[in-house]
Amino acid sequence: MTDFTPAPGGGAARNADPGHSSEACPSGNAHLAFAGALCAREHTLALLCLCDPYEKAHGVTALRDAVRDGRARWHPERRFEVAEPATPARAGETGIPGRPAAPRLVSPRELKHRAATSVEGRAALLHALTHIEFNAINLALDALWRFDGLPTDYYDDWLQVAAEEAYHFSLLAQHLNTLGEPYRYGYFPAHDGLWEMARRTSGDWLARLALVPRTLEARGLDASPPIKAKLASAGDAAGAAILDIILRDEIGHVAIGNRWYRWGCERAGCDPIETYARLAAQYGAPRLRGPFNLEARRAAGFDDDELAALQALA
Repeated sequence: MTDFTPAPGGGAARNADPGHSSEACPSGNAHLAFAGALCAREHTLALLCLCDPYEKAHGVTALRDAVRDGRARWHPERRFEVAEPATPARAGETGIPGRPAAPRLVSPRELKHRAATSVEGRAALLHALTHIEFNAINLALDALWRFDGLPTDYYDDWLQVAAEEAYHFSLLAQHLNTLGEPYRYGYFPAHDGLWEMARRTSGDWLARLALVPRTLEARGLDASPPIKAKLASAGDAAGAAILDIILRDEIGHVAIGNRWYRWGCERAGCDPIETYARLAAQYGAPRLRGPFNLEARRAAGFDDDELAALQALA
């Protein structure tokens, strides 16, 4: 029987069949014909390596459908030994993750602040949101291929997250296009903060859950209402409606993160609040500042003790 118990603060159970491995990123082929023998986790790795964001979003939706109707299966026992370079792939290069030629990635300090009252400012805001959703696709795909030996429900959950992030990306990218030339995804520079945390936690499954869905993505629950208000005040009713869709779905994504984080803590015999504090310090998680969307956080599964600890540290 597979042992699904993660080590305290460590990665998923390391119980894969060593005969199943991959030595390099499958740069190539995210267009695999779906068949009963297809490993869905191998396909998520191929999708992660794609550079084209639109092709990636389409491929995620196709994989979700293939898993649903049994044309692809997870094979949780497989472990993939992938050669990952010390530095991320450059623009236009296949890697983990594959990166499009644009946007140009810069430090967050280099990003220019623009008021959303102008068309350019609104385009910059929508572009930033689109980039977040593109990164969110990559984060969900990485959580699928990288961590072996988990229940199939875990993989089903994170594929659903990836598919919904792909939908958000498509909605935002299409809406950005309605502002006219030259506003397209890739026009403005962007930063890589979300993926940086994925890189730090690449060897620690419990930390990944603690610090990506329960920290970085949960910040989106707090940020969504004021961003929606900015778009609405600028007369962008369609953009504000997209934010409603995203907030609804992101509550579910954070809830999935909470579910599996608590599952991991229970299996490891560790306290969720104490473990979160330790992992946040160990991996340099950003300090969270209010105001917090407590209603959305409760809906996403944070309990009163966790919310009290969050507010005490803010």
